[in-house]
Amino acid sequence: MNKTNQKKDWKERLHEIIYEADTKEGKLFDIILLVAIIASIALVMLESIQSIDAKYHDLLNIGEWIITILFTIEYILRIISIKKPFGYIFSFYGIIDLLSTIPKYLSFIIVGSQNLIALRALRLLRVFRIMKLTRYVGASNRLIVALKASRAKVAVFLFFIVILCIILGSIMYIVEGETNGFTNIPKSIYWAIVTLTTVGFGDITPQTPLGQLIASVIMILGYAIIAIPTGIVSSEMTKSNQELQENTQVCSNCSKDNHKEKAKFCFNCGSLLNS
Repeated sequence: MNKTNQKKDWKERLHEIIYEADTKEGKLFDIILLVAIIASIALVMLESIQSIDAKYHDLLNIGEWIITILFTIEYILRIISIKKPFGYIFSFYGIIDLLSTIPKYLSFIIVGSQNLIALRALRLLRVFRIMKLTRYVGASNRLIVALKASRAKVAVFLFFIVILCIILGSIMYIVEGETNGFTNIPKSIYWAIVTLTTVGFGDITPQTPLGQLIASVIMILGYAIIAIPTGIVSSEMTKSNQELQENTQVCSNCSKDNHKEKAKFCFNCGSLLNS
């Protein structure tokens, strides 16, 4: 019984260090992990420079193997320390962790696959947990909710813009004609989209006074149109009262995160969270 409890305590302690950033050990682990990720990406960048790779290839290769082995151990420990390992294995971070670890092993079979190690940059997203920036993740979630709530209005607005570009493009095709670069209606519509969005590549420009007048109106109209979707989304954000999530705890049973501050139980499976 004591051995079982000791084993359980060991796994819970390991889970707390690896998956959470509320403790000193957890923060230290994640900071070391981020440093290793940055070092690995730097090694990949240096290997891509032929002059440096030719001179320090063996050293860079050894360094990359050391980091790959460390990440392999970390990946195994993440699986061991959780009750339902498939929850982590098939999660976003689990897939990224695997994809960022196997390229070096695949380099024995597939030439150049080690360049995929740059995927480790995605693991830098863990900085949101370490530096307590999850409050900004919560703000981004609020933005997502606002975008979903306003998608119908935004879709109608975009449909109106498409119709407007078709009309303006057709008008410019009639006014300017083929001699001034508006050789067909689709190309004229392309010009209208570029002009309305204030991008202005300059590959097609109106030459007639009337065409230039219409172009000026479209440019000014483009600036006014920018404010419409912004206003739609902003109004939806003011209606949203979603509470920001600041807790970094991850459920050891189902791997769910983003629990509310001071939460004792997992919102997904009801398991007790590690304190």
